[in-house]
Amino acid sequence: MDMRLPAAAAEVEDKPAAWGAVFAMALGAFVLVASEFMPVSLLTPVAADLHISEGQAGQAISVSGAFALVTSLFIAPLAGRLDRKVLLLALTLMMMVSGTVAAFAPDYTVFMVGRAFIGVAIGGFWSMSAATAMRLVPERAVPKALAIVNGGNALATVVAAPLGSFLGGVIGWRGAFFAVVPVAAIAFGWKFFSLPKMHAAGGAGAGAAFRLLKRPVVALGMAGTALFFMGQFALFTYLRPFLENVTHAGVSMVSGLLLIVGVAGFIGTTLIGAVLERQLYRTLVVIPLVMAAIGLALMAFGSSLPATAVLLGLWGLVATAAPVGWWTWLARTLPRDAEAGGGLIVAVVQLAIASGATIGGILFDASGYRASFGLSAAVLVAGAVLAWLAGRQAGKGER
Repeated sequence: MDMRLPAAAAEVEDKPAAWGAVFAMALGAFVLVASEFMPVSLLTPVAADLHISEGQAGQAISVSGAFALVTSLFIAPLAGRLDRKVLLLALTLMMMVSGTVAAFAPDYTVFMVGRAFIGVAIGGFWSMSAATAMRLVPERAVPKALAIVNGGNALATVVAAPLGSFLGGVIGWRGAFFAVVPVAAIAFGWKFFSLPKMHAAGGAGAGAAFRLLKRPVVALGMAGTALFFMGQFALFTYLRPFLENVTHAGVSMVSGLLLIVGVAGFIGTTLIGAVLERQLYRTLVVIPLVMAAIGLALMAFGSSLPATAVLLGLWGLVATAAPVGWWTWLARTLPRDAEAGGGLIVAVVQLAIASGATIGGILFDASGYRASFGLSAAVLVAGAVLAWLAGRQAGKGER
């Protein structure tokens, strides 16, 4: 990710790079992503134990997304007053609380409270992660630092879903949720000892972020981002019940299929950078179209295990890599407003994830997987159209 360095980062230019802190941030990113999407691989046992429908269990993604949205928009004023080290430690502590509450929840309400805590941690961490990493190393090392932090995200996409499914089968879904707590505790200790004091240079607040939407290319790009993530999670959130009921995969097979998605996603994330260098907007258009076609193909061939495995591999290859494309778009479009734009895109993504999981869950409960998968395909096509329009606007010179 190639962003122009914020003014607050200038203070580190003559200081040695705090690589230990960068890796601590990467570990925090790993725990966050693993915690955020843990319900995807555990919908069925969570629903059975809490006596709710699978669609209701899927709302665990929605509620975390909703709280992440609000946090991402309004944490900037708080970060402007508070040492970022203290804030990051508080967010890491919230990860530990979330995992503990969800794991020991006696009912659906308490479980959702635990998911709300992880939502706050998600919104706060991702809104300030890039700018914080930029302050830990000299400007020449910023790309490497950002790659390391996002490496925690990429690694979690490989192991989180299949590991969650595996642990759920061995120690139960509650044990799987609690398993992230010790890892979060390690991240807390590592950050405590490695992060320097970082006095923020003043947050711009939510108003500055919304003012960016007055630019047509930003408005179109943010709308395209929203529809992409909404379409993705209208399908992906309900993948496990689809695999169990349509593909008739057992627990171990579900874990294997989710591992295929994760490994393919890691490969895609590694390879997409070179493509984005040359064809950013074309990539942002093609990826959702490919995903829409995969969703329709799953509806047609989902009963075949080999076909499903191939389709999910393709899904992981493009879907996991796509966010890198949108962050690259943000960096190129808003090089001088990276923090405000970063908060805005996090809010947009979380709203989209919550909306996709909610609407997809309602349709899944009411009409089955075909309804939610069909919605996913339609929304992804609409997102591709908006990405194409954003590219045309950028081509006219509106940056």
